[in-house]
Amino acid sequence: MRPIVRLAVSAALAGLGALATAQTTPPAPAAAATPAAERPATAFPYTPGLDVNSMDRSADPCVDFYQYACGGWMKNNPIPADQARWSVYGKLAQDNRRYLWGILEDLAKRQEGRSASQQKIGDYFGACMDERAIEARGAEPLKPYFDQIAALRSNRDLPRLLARLHLSLADPGLFFGFGSSQDFGDSSRVIAFATAGGLGLPDRDSYLKQDAKSQDVRAKYVTHIANTFALLGDAPEAARRNAERVMAMETTLAKASLSRVDKRDPYKLFHKVDAKGLQALTPGFDWNAYLLELGQGKQKTFNVTEPAFFKALAKLWQGQDIDATRTYLRWHVARIMSPALSSTFDQEHFAFFSQTLRGVQQQQPRWKRCVALVDRQLGEALGQEFVSRAFSPELKEKSLHMTRQIETAMKKDIDSLEWMSPDTKKRAQEKLAAIVNKIGYPDKWRDYGAYTVKPGDFAGNVERGNMFEQRRDLAKIGKPLDRSEWGMTPPTVNAYFNPQMNDINFPAGVLQPPLFDPKMDDAPNYGNTGGTIGHELTHAFDDEGRQFDAKGNLKDWWTKKDAKEYEERAQCIVDQYAQYTVVDDIKINSKLTLGEDIADLGGLILGWMAWQEEMASMPQKAQPRDGFTPEQRFFIGNAQWACENDRPENLRVTAMTDPHSPGKFRVNGLVVNMPQFQQAFNCKPGQPMVKEKRCRVW
Repeated sequence: MRPIVRLAVSAALAGLGALATAQTTPPAPAAAATPAAERPATAFPYTPGLDVNSMDRSADPCVDFYQYACGGWMKNNPIPADQARWSVYGKLAQDNRRYLWGILEDLAKRQEGRSASQQKIGDYFGACMDERAIEARGAEPLKPYFDQIAALRSNRDLPRLLARLHLSLADPGLFFGFGSSQDFGDSSRVIAFATAGGLGLPDRDSYLKQDAKSQDVRAKYVTHIANTFALLGDAPEAARRNAERVMAMETTLAKASLSRVDKRDPYKLFHKVDAKGLQALTPGFDWNAYLLELGQGKQKTFNVTEPAFFKALAKLWQGQDIDATRTYLRWHVARIMSPALSSTFDQEHFAFFSQTLRGVQQQQPRWKRCVALVDRQLGEALGQEFVSRAFSPELKEKSLHMTRQIETAMKKDIDSLEWMSPDTKKRAQEKLAAIVNKIGYPDKWRDYGAYTVKPGDFAGNVERGNMFEQRRDLAKIGKPLDRSEWGMTPPTVNAYFNPQMNDINFPAGVLQPPLFDPKMDDAPNYGNTGGTIGHELTHAFDDEGRQFDAKGNLKDWWTKKDAKEYEERAQCIVDQYAQYTVVDDIKINSKLTLGEDIADLGGLILGWMAWQEEMASMPQKAQPRDGFTPEQRFFIGNAQWACENDRPENLRVTAMTDPHSPGKFRVNGLVVNMPQFQQAFNCKPGQPMVKEKRCRVW
């Protein structure tokens, strides 16, 4: 995946997210012997940046280039039973996790000679892997929360309790989210953000769509909630009644929430208010009490991303008795905590959120979930271990060299645009020149000194991790902006652009073969990693990113004529991708995927331009290999990052929630717009990979 950071309005990371999609078989009370195929790795398996075995040479590249480039990979890489989808990115992420597993297992066993950071990640991993202790505790970690919920006597008592729950559970499903982010109007300021939340299903449309499959999912969701209440000790009739009450409350909140397409418009998320304005949105909710409990009682400026949601939330509270509030909170606390509880809760959680929603057949092995959770809650401590072993200074310099080349290509591209006026070009060049490149890992590592990790206390470690991250996030409010901060951990197989930081970020985890292969010739590397760098750079100028200036402020720096020209070119992409079918009769929501689709095409064009410059300076390097010309290798290398298989259940969810198009269309949707591709493969007019009206924004 190649995501943009979605305006950074979310609260701190939810500590249990890494476990939330991973279970089918209940964990055994005692540790089982590790199968030979499931052992920690001491080295990375090598997969070349262009793998001819991943191809299907029987396919015609001019008819279906994705099948041609990825057909062998799809055939030879069925979706593992513990995955909702399987991809080149997913496989590399698993390879990274296996490597991290070896590091963590060693640190968990060692009791001496560990640094403070090594102690934390080792003890955290050991506690997460101790299934016997987790099983013995059962639902005990829920008791402190449920005691506080039971003590609620009226909704007037809710603010302080909700603040405590937000600190220790870090989940916007608890009515709403609250955290820090940069002021859209002044990116140098960090202010408080109040965001819509309150839902258990993946999206507000999950509650609103009336097709048969959506109705079936909602019915199964209610059954799952009832099953969870039954595990908590409710009688069957009461459990069902409570589940229906929760569903009704969540549906009310869903109706008041913005769609994901609306959330792509930053102006629809920018509503600054003072303390009085915040209080006026929810008259019955004492924000002063809430903020005091968070330790944020002095805050005077807030961005409420969805004022209509908070007005609806206030009406919900006013119209419900305290028993409804207690029921709702019991459900969401149980939902959030279930993966940290005994196997009965763990299994029930998996059965709905992974099996029903996404078609996953069995839970991931415990080690995968524990590695992922260490990465989520102690990611920079784990990242130090990863970087010291797997990311050399030479690899960082090669990545920076390619990044600078891509930036030079974009500078030339902007200058060459016939549709853009000189004034707008000047502003675009200023923004491009201001982009900061973050490669591999942060310059300054995070200090986890305030985070206490205890051996044998898995649920406690998760809760303390949530609280550490929430307090770290809230502490940024009113402080000078730290522009060196990263939003991904070093082992992550991904990359992103942040429109307010105005930076592109490439963790060390994504700069590994087959995505970036130092042993490979330049053509596939520029197609793959060059295309990724160009993709993130283009995000600065996609339909969302273009609305922020060189300083990261939400500011219109476009002339009206240039903005109209841009929108006409973007509409070409909207119209193209709207024709593609994701699964069944579901088409791509091309207004949701527009930013990624623009970035995919722009990135491929920039990668091509940079590669052409590299070839011009070193023509001796441009030689045919494996029966392919350098130009063909460029496009095959680009396509093979996107090879994937996906379950139909997961496709239905991602069609609603994911701003990225499916892999097939992230390949075929690009090459139809590239005359260089048609020349490289000698495609003829009228063939499927030849488009009469080509789209291009950048």
